[in-house]
Amino acid sequence: MGDHREAGDVNSNLLITFSTGDLQLDKAIWQWLTWDKNPKTKEQIENLLRNGKNKELRDRLCHRLTFGTAGLRSAMGAGFCYINDLTVIQSTQGMYKYLEKSFPDFKQRGFVVGYDTRGQITSSCSSLRLAKLTAAVLLAKGVPVYLFSRYVPTPFVPYAVQQLRAVAGVMITASHNRKEDNGYKVYWENGAQITSPHDKEILKCIEECVEPWNDSWNENLVESSPLMRDPLKEICASYMEDLKRICYHRELNTKSSLKFVHTSFHGVGHDYVQLAFQAFGFQPPIPVPEQKDPDPDFSTVKCPNPEEGESVLELSLRLAEKEGARVVVATDPDADRLAVAELQKNGRWKVFTGNELAALFGWWMFTCWKENCSKDADVKNVYMLATTVSSKILKAIAQKEGFHFEDTLPGFKSIGSRVKNLLDSGKEVLFAFEESIGFMCGTSVLDKDGVSAAVVIAEMAAYLDTKSQMLASQLTEIYKMYGYHISKTSYFLCYDPPTIKRIFERLRNFTSPNSYPTVCGTFSILDIRDVTTGYDSSQPNKKSVLPVSKNSQMITFTFQNGCVATLRTSGTEPKIKYYAEMCAPPEQSDTVFLEEDLQNLIDALIENFLEPSKNGLIWRSV
Repeated sequence: MGDHREAGDVNSNLLITFSTGDLQLDKAIWQWLTWDKNPKTKEQIENLLRNGKNKELRDRLCHRLTFGTAGLRSAMGAGFCYINDLTVIQSTQGMYKYLEKSFPDFKQRGFVVGYDTRGQITSSCSSLRLAKLTAAVLLAKGVPVYLFSRYVPTPFVPYAVQQLRAVAGVMITASHNRKEDNGYKVYWENGAQITSPHDKEILKCIEECVEPWNDSWNENLVESSPLMRDPLKEICASYMEDLKRICYHRELNTKSSLKFVHTSFHGVGHDYVQLAFQAFGFQPPIPVPEQKDPDPDFSTVKCPNPEEGESVLELSLRLAEKEGARVVVATDPDADRLAVAELQKNGRWKVFTGNELAALFGWWMFTCWKENCSKDADVKNVYMLATTVSSKILKAIAQKEGFHFEDTLPGFKSIGSRVKNLLDSGKEVLFAFEESIGFMCGTSVLDKDGVSAAVVIAEMAAYLDTKSQMLASQLTEIYKMYGYHISKTSYFLCYDPPTIKRIFERLRNFTSPNSYPTVCGTFSILDIRDVTTGYDSSQPNKKSVLPVSKNSQMITFTFQNGCVATLRTSGTEPKIKYYAEMCAPPEQSDTVFLEEDLQNLIDALIENFLEPSKNGLIWRSV
């Protein structure tokens, strides 16, 4: 790295004047001030140094970004553990090094880059700028780059990777996170998010080439390099054409009088959802004018996450009432997730949970498959998937209808890779989901996709309308047929990692070392699965069937009363999440009793296992 006290070096002079007395920190500061060419983030570190803010400097410069459930994600700002120009350049240099080793034809096949509309003026940081710098690093090394000329939904990147036969792709996005955040989401050649060991190997490569190469900062290459290609027109047209494969009632759609409202949550979704509705034969959905265009401040919502429900859907629900629209579809800022609300006959809105929507999607995709499959099609060749913390409603449908259901670790990266393996072995995958409103209808995109999900739910609603049915009434029919699955999901905020670790370690050493709890309040525990350690009491060898995931905390409890509850940490935010579901057989239809039992169990789970008051956990604000 060179001696960080060279005579005449401006940064060295600054360090000599303001030395922290910590050699590791001084070296990190010198590296930052030498390598960072963004005046605003460089100035942030210089000001912290001048003001003697050593703790903050250490927090910002002595830790690196790591891959979570959705790639690299952090706040924008100065520092090696933040998202900024320098860390994105470093990450892309590491990507280049790893891909060059992995693919002899890397420089023939190329790399895809997409971006959303996030930005932060104080750091002079935007998704577009970070995408250009990502492209510049690769173009400077002779790699063809497919850089979208305009912001796109996240699903367009994995779709383009497969369509263009690129070796990999990156989407610059923080999805539904708060406005201060951004991220770097990596897709492999199979169109799925990267999984182990690729993530760990890429991190190693990043650490081996942290100093920016010549031309890594040259974003002008995006304008001048003959290796730069814009895939927007081709990919958008191809995506919309492929979407028609999961359109089963186009003629009915063209005649439907049902009105829809769409909000894109100040993100990328508006134009693409309009095109998707057109592809299905619908009139375009009515956009929420205040939220239609990109706005990195997300100025009309307290948080840009449609999963938060009615409180963040206020503008779209009021517009729907005014326009006489019965269904509202909401895509999150990068349009990979979907929330849905339906006006009920009593004049109230029902905002569906991710698990409820999955029941509807699962029923719909299987029904459409049954009605359209060839005579020799075998139901035993059909699969649906869900993450393990999601509802088991697909499992109940699969058991009755004869197709296969599989669950995976949390995060769509686990689903995407498994779906690709199933497709390669000749299986047919109809649908996959995660409870946090992430849905994959069909297999054109091996990731969650809010654009396709929005138009599929519209077709479902239009079809049900011809039968004088609604989404909510059909959901009840599904539960009557396959058993009620009542679930509740929420979270606590915790900004102190040692506290989180202590909570989970206490559960692993509950009454004595290496002993898990046998009861939770008055509820008896049948089985415990701890994916962090690989333990599963329900298995003969006591080993978890799901892969061990040491980087995150996750423990699942199966109770005597039929409830399954999971406690886990978020891969992208400072949260402890809980998931609880009551799975009842079809004949048990007393929903009031089931809901009461579930709520009592959740209360016991929180009080006995999470102890929010003692641990200083912040309750989710509704």
